[in-house]
Amino acid sequence: MKKIGLLPRILIAIVLGVLIGNVLPEAWVRIFVTFNGLFSQFLGFLIPLIIIGLVAPAIADIGRAAGRLLLLTVVLAYADTIVAGLLAFATGTMLFPMLIDSDASMAVEKTAGALQPYFQLQIPAILDVMAALVSSFVIGIGIAYTDSPTLKKGFSEFRTIIEKTIQGVIIPLLPLYIFGIFLGMTFTGEAYHIILVFAKIICIIFLLHIFILLYEFLIAGGLARKNPFRLLVNMLPAYFTALGTSSSAATIPVTLRQVKKNGVSDDVASFCVPLCATIHLSGSMMKITCCALTVCLIGGLPHDLPLFLHFIMLLGVCMVAAPGVPGGAVMAALGPLAGILGFSPDAQALIIALYIAMDSFGTACNVTGDGALAVIIDRLHQKPDSPSLQTPVHDE
Repeated sequence: MKKIGLLPRILIAIVLGVLIGNVLPEAWVRIFVTFNGLFSQFLGFLIPLIIIGLVAPAIADIGRAAGRLLLLTVVLAYADTIVAGLLAFATGTMLFPMLIDSDASMAVEKTAGALQPYFQLQIPAILDVMAALVSSFVIGIGIAYTDSPTLKKGFSEFRTIIEKTIQGVIIPLLPLYIFGIFLGMTFTGEAYHIILVFAKIICIIFLLHIFILLYEFLIAGGLARKNPFRLLVNMLPAYFTALGTSSSAATIPVTLRQVKKNGVSDDVASFCVPLCATIHLSGSMMKITCCALTVCLIGGLPHDLPLFLHFIMLLGVCMVAAPGVPGGAVMAALGPLAGILGFSPDAQALIIALYIAMDSFGTACNVTGDGALAVIIDRLHQKPDSPSLQTPVHDE
């Protein structure tokens, strides 16, 4: 199974859960319900540590840079990420209620209440989500301003521990966790409605990620006075590389090469591409927002604009540095999902399954959008008569 990618394993887990749930006795189903209870407790314990381990070192690294270019890049990347989230929320508010079967409502809660684990183990988190986020800011900014090599090295090593935990423990066990969720839903007769909803929402997410790329490159082409579609075509190698790797960080070399082909100056490209791979997450934001709104509608949870605006703005910060780990964005999102939207462990599992089903497309949207952002930043950062603005766009 290690040779099979995460997405195929998730799909296999869902299929097996649906098939076996129709024939497995309740006693066996409760074994997996027990495992899911233990895993969800462990995941809840890790959420604050994931936030601190990913966000604090990232802020410390970003804070070392200085100048107008850094401020411009951070503001534009964060703004575009938030816009993508609001676009997803607006689209979902209009379309999702028509796509969600009324029989799917409360399916998660019905499943959770229908089967009880053999035993439970409480693992309380050492911090709540907001305390972890504030701590990350204080630590990250403090390291950046004091230039403390000891603390910086310590939190960098802590980030490595968190990344290894996600890659070596959480990600390998996710298919079994999701198998247990769908096994329980099939046993209680709710799986069909949930899967039908998932299929509809995935189609909307796919269309949205194309729309986001189009408006990003239309803006970039307009500002730089270049053909936006040619800019977009030049970024396709990065897009398809991201589809294969599901990691913005792993795609940086290809993204950098294609950004330079689009006429972006070497200094701006070399600065913006690695930074945007960390902080520009329009595709991931769009997907998580759509997934969260879907689960809110299924579970009858609050989903008004002020609540989701709070969620989106906090999520834009929590996802910093998550692209280094395939599926890392949704792991970082578990904190806001639980702390702001009030998602139960079962609801978080549905988010993970729905997100990972489109993981590579969200990453591809992120890295391709980095190319548009680099063109915009190059145009705003350079003088109007800068030679870099006159560099022709290369065809593939």
